[in-house]
Amino acid sequence: MSVGFFETKPRAFNPVATTGLTKEALEGANAALKALATWRNEIADTNQKNGERVIDQMAVAAKTLGWPAQIVDAARTQLKSVAEIQVKAMDQMMDAWEEQLKLPNPMTASPSAMLSKLTSLPGLAATPAAKANPVEAWMELAEQWQRNWVGMFDPTGKRQ
Repeated sequence: MSVGFFETKPRAFNPVATTGLTKEALEGANAALKALATWRNEIADTNQKNGERVIDQMAVAAKTLGWPAQIVDAARTQLKSVAEIQVKAMDQMMDAWEEQLKLPNPMTASPSAMLSKLTSLPGLAATPAAKANPVEAWMELAEQWQRNWVGMFDPTGKRQ
């Protein structure tokens, strides 16, 4: 039984048309944005396809093992959060680039606002790792997931 795992609309690539850039710089920026849009859409498609498949297989395995449905529900929640963060991070990056490129003179404009947007991770604003690097954020998510799993078993390894 498949439950909708992750759904998002594809992001269209819209070339940026701006003044204040050389033809070469504009072409390079648009090529980077097109590559980001393609990658973002591929990530979303892969998360949808594999997320559903993995959760379905986990549900069957958990049932066979006699584990409660909450285990699969917790895994679904964690995996869906990671999938959403991936796509939001790509969207945030594209938005920051597009905003910077649309400034009157993007080559000489201060990049501080853009850098601020690029150094924070979407969806993690309430966590200490939100201002840290992405590896720390992933580690924090992994620790939360591990605590959830460990908390379901007593010290002898039996399910609580």
